Amino acid sequence: MSIKEKVVLIFIILLAAVLRLWAIGSVPPSPDWDEASLGYNAYSILHTGKDEYGATLPVVLRSFDDYKPALYAYFIIPFIKIFGLNLTSVRLPSILFGILTVLATFYLVRELIPEKNYGTKVGLLAAFLLAISPWHIQFSRVAFEACTGMAFNLFTVLFFLKGLKKNKYFLFSAAAAALNFHIYQNEKVFTPLLLLALLIIYWKKIIKVQKKYLAGAVITGLIIISPFVLYLTSNRNVFARAAGVSVFADLTPFLKEDAGKIAVDTANRDHLGLLLDNRRVVFAKTIISGYISHWDLNWLFISGDLSRHHAPDMGLLYLFEFPFLFIGFYYVIFQNKFEKSSKTLLIIWFLLVPIPASITSGVPHAVRTLNFLPLFQIFIAIGILEAFLYLRTKKQLVIRIFVFLYATFALFNVFYYLDQYFIQLSYYDSLDWQYGYQQVVSQLPALQNRYTKIVVSNQPYMDQSYIFFLFYLQYPPDQYQRESAKSSGGFRENHQFGKFEFRPIHWDLEKKDSKVLYIGKPSDFSQSAHLIRTINFLNGTPAIELVEG
Repeated sequence: MSIKEKVVLIFIILLAAVLRLWAIGSVPPSPDWDEASLGYNAYSILHTGKDEYGATLPVVLRSFDDYKPALYAYFIIPFIKIFGLNLTSVRLPSILFGILTVLATFYLVRELIPEKNYGTKVGLLAAFLLAISPWHIQFSRVAFEACTGMAFNLFTVLFFLKGLKKNKYFLFSAAAAALNFHIYQNEKVFTPLLLLALLIIYWKKIIKVQKKYLAGAVITGLIIISPFVLYLTSNRNVFARAAGVSVFADLTPFLKEDAGKIAVDTANRDHLGLLLDNRRVVFAKTIISGYISHWDLNWLFISGDLSRHHAPDMGLLYLFEFPFLFIGFYYVIFQNKFEKSSKTLLIIWFLLVPIPASITSGVPHAVRTLNFLPLFQIFIAIGILEAFLYLRTKKQLVIRIFVFLYATFALFNVFYYLDQYFIQLSYYDSLDWQYGYQQVVSQLPALQNRYTKIVVSNQPYMDQSYIFFLFYLQYPPDQYQRESAKSSGGFRENHQFGKFEFRPIHWDLEKKDSKVLYIGKPSDFSQSAHLIRTINFLNGTPAIELVEG
């Protein structure tokens, strides 16, 4: 690398850091329930060695009965020790791994593309595109374990490719892959598929690797993954989340459709229809449809999916990137500028990404397909560079005007996104980010001594409200563990600790008592209720009301 290229890389990393650290405590404006859960469980492990349910040094967090891998919570612990339990501490591991992902993307491209084919330039451009990526910024600024899992998959491939040259790096590749089993549910499927692809593509080179390093890699991986395997043998709940989001979690619609078709086929004596119209065919069509949905251009470039997964009025990728994506695909697939193994890896990696998501509900899904990054940015970077190399030979004025206008559009596209994310998101999407709990808890010191009991709604959109109160009150974990032992809690059950009781509020049936404070949605109360405080969403609409019984 030249000094100029090193300076450019440093600038890109600094840009990635700024875009991920700027206003991190206020954008997004509140933790969602998973962030609050990860934060409080990390706080509990730090102070007691146990999670909220009293499990000692857990490998898996029961959380909301979704049994999420616990490693991200352990990543949070040092930051809580330094900065205390707050939103910044919870999000910092994701931010740091997000920045490292940008750096790793540069080095990955240099492993894949030879320097004679502009490997460094493509690497710098791909890293820059990832640094400003709406998709990556959205998830690397919050405690989504998926973003950290994506980073570890990238580390797995990077160290694997480096290990083909310097065998000792295989140990790091194996460690990164094994750690992913402790980070995010999706990686239990995707990471083994990715490793299998690497083994198949590079098997001729692997058999030449020194056996001690291959053995070391296998042993390292097995040691790291063994706690998860041991947990699996003793507690099948580790798959609870996967079962809950499976497209087959509710078979009623499938069976109803299947029965209807079979009835029609029987009446029409349609023997071919009877052969084809069965639940297995319906299941297969559903999975294939889920898989294909992840190449929906409207989802990628215009709409996104859930509002928490993208900035308002933005897709997951920039509109200006659209033509370059297809140019990049063309050059990777049909041109001979890249080694066959590199081309094969990029294409197979890209095709593998939607497989875990395709068997889940709510597809296409931006979180479960985060492993598309940094592949999109690599393809787009190749497309931009090839387009530039072609157009720079053209001297026509009309082409230069077109390039100028397109560059202007790209700049506008980026600044529009930054405004939508850093300014508009908090205003439009504060409900989806479960805003208001910090503001409620800040009112309690002046109010709670008046009341013997505080009842808090736990119904949508105040789902899992108990975890936010534990988080913002920094409720002593040892005390909560003693109190919660009497009421085990869980995803569908009520919670209780101290003066607080978390349950549905049925105002007409509540025994009115001036010593009881109710905290709930405006719709939970009648107009004649004794209103104490109102907390508004950031768009000014009422979010949470504090009402005296």
